[in-house]
Amino acid sequence: MNVKPKVLVVYYTQTGQLKRIVDHVLGPLEGKVDVTYEQLVPIEPFVFPWKKQTFYDTMPETVLGKPRGIQPLRVDVNAQFDLVILAYQPWFLSPSQPTAAFLQSEQGKQLLKGKNVITLLGSRNMWLNAQEKVKGYLDKAGAKLVGNIVLVDKSPNLVSLITVLRWAFKGKKEATRFLPQAGVQENEIITSNRFAAPIEKALTNNSWDTLHSELLALNAVELLPNLILLEDRGIKAFRFWAKFISAKGGPGAQARQPRVTMYRSLLLVGIFVLTPITLISSLIKLNLKKNELQREVEYYKGISLR
Repeated sequence: MNVKPKVLVVYYTQTGQLKRIVDHVLGPLEGKVDVTYEQLVPIEPFVFPWKKQTFYDTMPETVLGKPRGIQPLRVDVNAQFDLVILAYQPWFLSPSQPTAAFLQSEQGKQLLKGKNVITLLGSRNMWLNAQEKVKGYLDKAGAKLVGNIVLVDKSPNLVSLITVLRWAFKGKKEATRFLPQAGVQENEIITSNRFAAPIEKALTNNSWDTLHSELLALNAVELLPNLILLEDRGIKAFRFWAKFISAKGGPGAQARQPRVTMYRSLLLVGIFVLTPITLISSLIKLNLKKNELQREVEYYKGISLR
């Protein structure tokens, strides 16, 4: 009797989009693998749709890696799994707080130690810094990152910003007369089932060294060079504001709300100003330092840690 490979999916989702992505990626493997789902549950829930001030007030601890705690895991942390799929979203160019809490927890570290891990992201479009942090957490836990799959909203940057904020604050995802549907495009979600074949092959043969290259051949990670520059500038600004705001107290503290409001006001202006400037500067850099920027693209598309 053949024993089915065991796969653990660890995820957190507010809208259900990420779970749909997981279901499509694993759909072709139904009946072929034994899948366990572990949904991360914050001790104090993040309410969706968000209140605007609460949303922006969540930034400092997210960026500083000081997340709100999660409830104890239901899964046996000593159980054996052939593969762990860590499905997460970036928040403020960092891993979502429930994801970071899991990766920092003793339970999470124990569960991940010695395991093969695929990261699966559902994102607006900027995920590089979040993935770098996740790589670091996985490395400290003694896990082996064997693949990365990134599904993003392919609308233009400013359009996707408007639609995702509308979704986050009003809970409205559907398209309007002037705006597309928010989130990862439906076709991207449906066709993510193409990643099941190389995952099945790796599970069947216990061969993980070539998995990521096979996923890349199926466009598991697509990256526009200008987003590297835009995100690099963005994360530097976020780190400054995170320290500036948190100096006045913890999440929800009344003393820090004027600084949260200041950050909230400047953020959108900054994004609308930076996006066209960064696009131009990336085109210049592509011409002047093409090889350097291409090396950055190749690095971020990979799974190694600097």
